[in-house]
Amino acid sequence: MLTPVPAGEHARYRPAVTEPLQAVGKHAMARAHKLRYVDPYERRGRLYLALARLSASRPGAWFSINVAWKLDPYLLKLTRGRFSTAGPLPTALLESRGARTGRPRRNATLYFHDGGRVTIVASKRGWPTNPAWYYNLRKHPDILYGGLPFRAELVQDEAERRRLWDLADRVFPEYADYRAQAAKAGRVIPIFQLVPRG
Repeated sequence: MLTPVPAGEHARYRPAVTEPLQAVGKHAMARAHKLRYVDPYERRGRLYLALARLSASRPGAWFSINVAWKLDPYLLKLTRGRFSTAGPLPTALLESRGARTGRPRRNATLYFHDGGRVTIVASKRGWPTNPAWYYNLRKHPDILYGGLPFRAELVQDEAERRRLWDLADRVFPEYADYRAQAAKAGRVIPIFQLVPRG
């Protein structure tokens, strides 16, 4: 169920409550996860924007690659999504199955909401190759995100991609630099929308 969110000239919706999802089960629902609603139109503060810039810098890249990418999946799992090294940046735990092995895989990703859907971007800092989790979602689209069941859908329509990039840049402005870097290497950064499974 969706309820309207007061907004200026654009209508937005957010989930009213987390409805019980059959795939999660009664025991899991007792300790159900809640995915913090991330409104792309919300104004970001100075600290938030400074941390976003820092994460895209050379020292931020070193920290992301050598610490955050390894530590955050454990921190997010342990704290049920309440804490990661990304600080105020909206981050949640993506739980998928390996494309080749089928084994459980965990990655931390940035996200934002688009109505009742969650949007994640396979940016990998604009590097020439897609992250491994991109292939996992293509092969096994039924995933958990923030502890909740979703189906990952790759966005292929160009008009829709442009619309989502506009929202993504509001949440993490450095995506524009990542797109430019990826384009130099001939890569188009994939965008997924996560649709709740019921």
